Amino acid sequence: MSSRKRYWLMKSEPTDFSIDDLERVGTEPWTGVRNYQARNFMRQMQVGDGVLFYHSNTQVPGIYGIGEVASTAYPDPTQFRKKSKYYDPKATQEQPRWDLVDVKFVRKFDRGIPLDEIRGHAEALGEEFALIRKGTRLSVMPVTAAQWKVLLALE
Repeated sequence: MSSRKRYWLMKSEPTDFSIDDLERVGTEPWTGVRNYQARNFMRQMQVGDGVLFYHSNTQVPGIYGIGEVASTAYPDPTQFRKKSKYYDPKATQEQPRWDLVDVKFVRKFDRGIPLDEIRGHAEALGEEFALIRKGTRLSVMPVTAAQWKVLLALE
């Protein structure tokens, strides 16, 4: 594994967990990811990687702050809890199916960067930027260093 810093975008519905919640708790396990591609991205994360905190399924979806990966991937405990909405009956302690990383608060933006504004910079972000590609619904996605710079400049 490379030791160079990587960047990611992680989506959360603010009614479930917002950038304000992350600021309040400091560090939080990123539970509930139930997509194999998103899980595999989390398995690639290294402590110190940058995270764009994205509010989805809200009136103004967009990037509202920055976090940092605070742990390497480990089994998501919610997959084993029968009362959890993230319970997976096929997961076992011996063979977990779902992983998570801990995310640490870095800072909140003075203003969010709305998705519509992000789409307006599609050329600078490149067509490979998954957030603005049609049909992409991933909750965790990679961001290049160049895309990270473009997005932070919008703040």
